Amino acid sequence: MMYVAAGCGHVKVTPAPLFDQGPLASPCLLEQETNTVILRDYFPTLPTEDTLVLTTTVSDPWLRYLVVPMQGQQASLVLKNRLPEKLAAADPSKAPFLTTVPVEGRDDQFRIVIENEVEDMQVLWQNTMLDKEHGVKALSRTCVEITVPRNARKMERSYIRAYASNADGIGNDILVPLCHGKVMRDTDELKRTDKHALVLYSLMIDRFVDGRTDNDMPLNVPNVNHKVDYWGGDILGVTKTLESGYFDLLGINTIWLSPITQNPYNAWGQIHDPETQFSGYHGYWPYYATAVDVRYGTEEELRTLLEEAHKDNKNVILDYVSNHMHIESPTLTEHPDWTTPSDTPDGRPNRQLYDEFRLTTWFDDHIPTLDLERADICAQLTDSALFWMQHYDFDGFRHDATKHVPEQYWRMLTRKLYDSLPDRTFYQIGETYGSTALINSYVKPGMQDAQFDFNVYDTYIWATTRPDGSFEGLSGRIAEDLAVYGSHHLMGNITGNHDRPRYVCLASGDVRQDEDQKLAGWHRDIKVTNPVGYEYLKMLHALNFTIPGVPCIYYGDEYGQPGANDPDNRRWMQFDGLTPAEQDVLATTESLAYLHNASMPLIFGDYRLLYADKDVLAYSRSYMGETVVTVLNKAQEPRTVAFTLPCGLTIDDATVFSVEMPPVSYEIIK
Repeated sequence: MMYVAAGCGHVKVTPAPLFDQGPLASPCLLEQETNTVILRDYFPTLPTEDTLVLTTTVSDPWLRYLVVPMQGQQASLVLKNRLPEKLAAADPSKAPFLTTVPVEGRDDQFRIVIENEVEDMQVLWQNTMLDKEHGVKALSRTCVEITVPRNARKMERSYIRAYASNADGIGNDILVPLCHGKVMRDTDELKRTDKHALVLYSLMIDRFVDGRTDNDMPLNVPNVNHKVDYWGGDILGVTKTLESGYFDLLGINTIWLSPITQNPYNAWGQIHDPETQFSGYHGYWPYYATAVDVRYGTEEELRTLLEEAHKDNKNVILDYVSNHMHIESPTLTEHPDWTTPSDTPDGRPNRQLYDEFRLTTWFDDHIPTLDLERADICAQLTDSALFWMQHYDFDGFRHDATKHVPEQYWRMLTRKLYDSLPDRTFYQIGETYGSTALINSYVKPGMQDAQFDFNVYDTYIWATTRPDGSFEGLSGRIAEDLAVYGSHHLMGNITGNHDRPRYVCLASGDVRQDEDQKLAGWHRDIKVTNPVGYEYLKMLHALNFTIPGVPCIYYGDEYGQPGANDPDNRRWMQFDGLTPAEQDVLATTESLAYLHNASMPLIFGDYRLLYADKDVLAYSRSYMGETVVTVLNKAQEPRTVAFTLPCGLTIDDATVFSVEMPPVSYEIIK
């Protein structure tokens, strides 16, 4: 049996196996005073509608609900009421903090240690709520013992979660992975399908490695600058890099390929400084939505890459473009009415109006946006995306321009993935610039697993490159994201991407914040002239490998490749001839990846801020009694940092710890 808090009472229901074998329900924060909650999560393994309305008997704008699916309906788990009149007096530092410790001699039990008063606490195995009759035993006001349900033995991977709150707020949540009902304590038990253990590597195929020259097909026309022509990188080059062991040295277990669909053979677009058009070397102008571009390789070479990656215990995810197609593609030639309007309702060209007309604006004249709000178009285009997962053994998608595609597309695609490929595991991560609320609207069990966390990345840039930048602001951004996305989210922690200037050059000052960063790359030979840029880049890697989320390295950032914005940030990949400074960054990246991949606290641990000021940030990650502390110092002078560890945890038997930090440095203490 299971008990679900619904409104002010409890409803006893019998659990159905489907919702414990499907996606985990996600928390939903009610942000306005109402007793009607619209739940936009849905669960593809259950026969439910995409959008459901739940009516509760509680009216409070600061409740968090845990959406729990049950036999074709939905219920809510109500955490402790935060009455509006008490909000002003609330102290977030006094909200509950939870962490886990093992039970000696038992692999089916663990304990939750509690700091600060808890007024309400709920524990779940998968989507089934546990209670004192089913595995939850309060040993004291600060310690709860959890016994894993026997049903967990039937599943290779399942999870126990815990949520707690008091009058000062909702605390962090607990996530404990299980292997056939046993609490996981060792990273050796993890598989490439464990999404929390992913480490992504983003590469642009044309600029990575040229595996064979007979498919090199640059346009070689005077109206296309060499920087934006095809350079010859291909799928075989990625396979050769895989076989060389390079990704193993970097600790990479998931390769993110740039789009591989067939692009046009001629030039499009136009800029005037310098005068040039562009080839589709990047892959983002789909011509045939279900064909491999011959300049990247063959279907057989793609299948070989996927096969070799899986043999090497690595995933491969595909960058896929859903928002638009090339205007001369056979699809749009046959169906010209499949695009959104070329002009806005008031008669303006509907171009690059990314926020004003988010779902209809065209990125450029030659890549019109598809009208995916039409059900018939949405159905056919989701089939095109599904094709790649059905015909090739990919492990997921990187979705381009997520916020410009209507939600129904993501729901439909994810439903098709579950229906047609129920035995496969897919990681779907999207690209969305905007507020946490907008970004989080796509992070649902029936939509996408994650988005790239541009907000943390941009806050780190601000904190390390501007005079008013502060690590206090960075710590606040991390805390906000954890509150919105969850304490154990799968968001991508990036070092950069193909649409942004290289961070190392921002940190060194060789690319200025107040200049046209694309133009800089066309007119200057961008280099790293101030070595402090490399130190800040190493610190960024340290941050990404130690905060919650999925580390994601943009190719070249592992050693500090210089560059301004597009296309200067898409230089040829280097494996040899690195400078001593670049070799140092590469060695640092390798060591950080090794530390991360060998540490359960850095994969599943509970994040706790220990200290933050303008120049210093310190935080811990704890899991089953193990703690890793990370300290960052961005100041140009040394600092001494002292802090107290949470929940009675110790380092060298001490709860108060002090560390001497050199200028512009980081320290990771196990």
